Amino acid sequence: MACFSVTQLHTLSWTSSLNPNSTYGTPKVFFYPKPLRASFTSSNVEAKTDTKDSSTATLRELCHGHVPEHVIHRAEEIGYVIPTEVQLQALPFLFSGRDCVLHAQTGSGKTLAYLLQVLSVIDSQRSAVQALIVVPTRELGMQVTKLARMLASNPSERESGLKPCTVMALLDGGMLKRHKSWLKAEPPTIVVATIGSLCQMIEKHILKLDSCQVLVVDEVDFMFNSSKEVSSLKRLLTSYSSSKNRQTIFASASIPQHRRFLYDCMQQKWTRADVVHVHVNSVEPMPSCLHHRFVVCNKMEKNPILLSLLQTDSPESAIIFVSEQSEKSKKTGSAPPTTLLIDFLRSSCGRFSDVSLLEEDMNFNQRAASLSELLGGGDYLLVATDIAARGVDLPETTHIYNFDIPKDAVNYLHRAGRTGRKPFSDKRCFVTSIITVEERFVLQRFENELMFCCEQLFF
Repeated sequence: MACFSVTQLHTLSWTSSLNPNSTYGTPKVFFYPKPLRASFTSSNVEAKTDTKDSSTATLRELCHGHVPEHVIHRAEEIGYVIPTEVQLQALPFLFSGRDCVLHAQTGSGKTLAYLLQVLSVIDSQRSAVQALIVVPTRELGMQVTKLARMLASNPSERESGLKPCTVMALLDGGMLKRHKSWLKAEPPTIVVATIGSLCQMIEKHILKLDSCQVLVVDEVDFMFNSSKEVSSLKRLLTSYSSSKNRQTIFASASIPQHRRFLYDCMQQKWTRADVVHVHVNSVEPMPSCLHHRFVVCNKMEKNPILLSLLQTDSPESAIIFVSEQSEKSKKTGSAPPTTLLIDFLRSSCGRFSDVSLLEEDMNFNQRAASLSELLGGGDYLLVATDIAARGVDLPETTHIYNFDIPKDAVNYLHRAGRTGRKPFSDKRCFVTSIITVEERFVLQRFENELMFCCEQLFF
């Protein structure tokens, strides 16, 4: 049996068949052994999902013996019958209790994967918080809560007088006073929380994590890159609860320097040492239905170019991404870029005169009202900052316009991920960037990093 030193193991991970770039489009599952051990057998390095003919397994077959029947039935009613690639690869490891990093594109089914695991281990008859799901934004939290409640719903429990599984949405902008009363009277089984509201409750000793069996951190790269949230998140992972006593699941479409991140997970004890990295479509993260385009112009031409694109494309539903207002611009009292663009569109674009706005500076009620209008159906045009690139699910969106170029490839990936989300649809969707000559090399870098090609449009 072959053995490798620590140094040799790291070399192998870059040069041998372990390299995810070596097989295009092939899901990989990586085991990261304990860094303190002197040598490892080759079986520790990489493993495939050990399921019988897993490529043809149904979700029911994957979950059999792990997930309660009523949860599987509800999933099938919603439309989850055939597992996605990330579910095929991750669920056997999740059901075995292993810590996992789920690394797959937006819309790939990561949320369902971790919710199935959560619902497989909780006991709704116990009066304690048994699962915690941490999200970066209120909007994503609302979506996760909605799906968790749908899956957990069990009519037979109500009929028999048993306690139902309860899911609390402890989100920024919510009614914390009511949540305090709920937590004191009867702790929910599952809590979906943003980090700010969560830490308030923990530090006041209102929420206890002694019985927490599963901790999920969704959009983990965003959480660790946020200066506001990273210190609180680290306290949650190490001080408020211990990786020894829980299963830890991280999920994201993008984890830059993921090998370094996995090493930190073990060294900092955010996870146990046998954490599994499930990496799906590492080379081609963009759905095949997306068509990427760009237009080169100077800054003064951006507004008329966008108007021409809207008139030419005649999109059914579209999101226009704009950069957030700089601190310098705020201090001078200038109007936000979103406001300027909306005013221009309302005065110029007859069909889309009713333009919606979604940005970080809006209060939570305004954001919720804006989203509910869009979800009500019909055509829409949404002007948004990058807050809409994470956790906003508008499956009817057919066009994305980058009025301002994203600051990095990760943000491009998440913006693009707002379209092409409609299940079982092969409708072609478009991501169009309006850039200056100087920004062309930035877009080319995104193309290289994310493995897609852009078509240039001329006006």
